[in-house]
Amino acid sequence: MKINNFLELRDFQRIIIENESIELDPSLLQRVNESFSFLKEFSKNKVIYGVNTGFGPMAQFKISDEDTHQLQYNLIRSHSSGIGNPLPADEVKACMLARLNTLSLGNSGVHESVVNLLKELINRDITPLIFEHGGVGASGDLVQLAHLALVLIGEGEVFYKGERKSTKEVFEIESLEPIQVEIREGLALMNGTSVMSGIGIVNAYKANQLTEISLKLSCAINEIVQAYDDHFSEVLNGTKLHAGQQKIAEKMRAHLSDSKLIRKRADHLYTHFEEQEKVFKEKVQEYYSLRCIPQILGPVLDTLEFTEKVLENEINSANDNPIINVADQHVYHGGNFHGDYISLEMDKLKIVVTKLTMLAERQLNYLLNSKINEILPPFVNLGKLGFNFGMQGVQFTATSTTAESQMLSNPMYVHSIPNNNDNQDIVSMGTNAAVICRKVIENAFEVLAIEAITVVQAIEYCGYQDKVSSKTKELYDDIRQLIPAFSDDMVMYPYLQKVKDYLKK
Repeated sequence: MKINNFLELRDFQRIIIENESIELDPSLLQRVNESFSFLKEFSKNKVIYGVNTGFGPMAQFKISDEDTHQLQYNLIRSHSSGIGNPLPADEVKACMLARLNTLSLGNSGVHESVVNLLKELINRDITPLIFEHGGVGASGDLVQLAHLALVLIGEGEVFYKGERKSTKEVFEIESLEPIQVEIREGLALMNGTSVMSGIGIVNAYKANQLTEISLKLSCAINEIVQAYDDHFSEVLNGTKLHAGQQKIAEKMRAHLSDSKLIRKRADHLYTHFEEQEKVFKEKVQEYYSLRCIPQILGPVLDTLEFTEKVLENEINSANDNPIINVADQHVYHGGNFHGDYISLEMDKLKIVVTKLTMLAERQLNYLLNSKINEILPPFVNLGKLGFNFGMQGVQFTATSTTAESQMLSNPMYVHSIPNNNDNQDIVSMGTNAAVICRKVIENAFEVLAIEAITVVQAIEYCGYQDKVSSKTKELYDDIRQLIPAFSDDMVMYPYLQKVKDYLKK
């Protein structure tokens, strides 16, 4: 794939998920070189932050010409101070692509060796060691991006062919040369929102998966209870003017179009009934977790689509400081590295994913509680009641995991703590928000895995394999390949992991 200017999230998917290689368009390199040449000339005899000054609250100190290159190395090494778990490879790869893209806009004044080396690391699956903990998201992902910059200067560590190795060793194996700092490569690499954006892009991709899975499982449960079709009808949902709700209802109609189990209300409840009948045998309306799917998943979809738009805007923006403008022949100082846009979206995304998880947990409870559904045995137990346990044990896992996500859904966006000698007096905490959002997403996959197994067991009990929709049957068949129908009690954790891995793929 050739990179020139605007990158869509689908482009990230092709490169990060599908491992498509990239190449740099000549016009991109020209833009980078023009920006670099302009800054090199413009910065002579001028005070330019981060070129011939200290950093942050130390910006009042002039740096002599002979020390300007060493200044950049000092910045990178001193801020390579992260700790905790390493970021997963897909998130780091997304971060590198986001950084490459923003530096390629021609607003950063970096040498072309920076974007060329980033391209090579992406194409060769060399993953810099970047830690979860470190940045506050104000000068961007300062600490996390320092670890990326550390690798670009040939230091630090990387993951290579499944092993954690020194960058120096891997560069020797791959015949790669580290960048040589020219003007402001350290600051340009570190001032930016590319880590929170990279994690955010992966989060958005997985949240899309979760939304589709939740939709499928919700449809399947409606089939199991032989629900009426009016709650996802075009007419009913068209009376509420939310695009997400209408899209979810449309997806449900498509999913259930060939189901033999979904019923028409007119065929059952809009017909003659005896005057003396005081208690209806037919359930008039289903529980909210079954009939409010468009109203619950609709806001999830709307939020996700807006989040994707914000992410796309961010990765195609200049988000460092200062900004080099060749057309104006000027250098602008400001705060484009501040991560509030991403921080807020990651908080919003984790909230809606938690709500999706809560929906799954309530649907699970509906299936497991025979007094509520009046269809299935307790805990969808296909064995001997009292002797076997069915899905009883896994409900505890689903409940506790959902509760954790509820707690984690408190926002990071409003948890600013001043630091950096109060120079950074209000910060975004964007990377923290993205990391916590990822945890909530992982939790959701676990709860949906438990729900999926339960749905399949319920279909088994009812003998509905040939009556469910073709899409539900496809889900049933896929999960049955991973976990057989069971009536005897089994050790469940290996199957939970298998189904979780299936849902993620």
